[in-house]
Amino acid sequence: MFDRHLRPLIDPPLNRLGQGVARLGLSANQVTLIGLGLGLAAAAAIWSGAFWLAFVLILASRLADGLDGAVARLRGVTNFGGFLDIVCDFVFYAAIPLAFVALDPAGNGLAGAFLLLSFYVNAATFLGFAILAEKQKMQSDAHGVKSLYFTGGLLEGTETIAFFLLLCLFPDAFGVLAWGFGALCLITATARVMLAARVFRG
Repeated sequence: MFDRHLRPLIDPPLNRLGQGVARLGLSANQVTLIGLGLGLAAAAAIWSGAFWLAFVLILASRLADGLDGAVARLRGVTNFGGFLDIVCDFVFYAAIPLAFVALDPAGNGLAGAFLLLSFYVNAATFLGFAILAEKQKMQSDAHGVKSLYFTGGLLEGTETIAFFLLLCLFPDAFGVLAWGFGALCLITATARVMLAARVFRG
């Protein structure tokens, strides 16, 4: 919901940082993998109960996730780069809830499973819409220059990152927060299905 509104604010500093990263000789794909590594480290920190460390690592991971696009725009966007980016994003999004389940399977298991289900359904509608949008030659730069079509929704990347940070601040409330956020994910997915029905009906 907030991604497109934040892009004009975050893209200029990210582009400047991206220039520095590119001068170091790092490719966009390398930055993507660094971001994934930081995200998995955050999941490991959650599993061990080091929530403040996880908080910092999540922020660092998402900074890298923004920088890879800035580097790609300087060196050239590739289809594989877009593919790698979305795969790493989904691995990160799954790893954080899984870490909370691993931390307390009895207390967090059911809520965590529901949250992962909602992510799975939401991702399916997102990728399915992107595939059909490509077939229809649809284009949008509302979310910046991307390798695939991004549909907006109630919950997007900004909200998910904020949710993960909130979980690190209030880990004992994981169950309540996961049920609530999962429900909003399913609402987002339903809205995307309804949009697809209107856009692609013909």
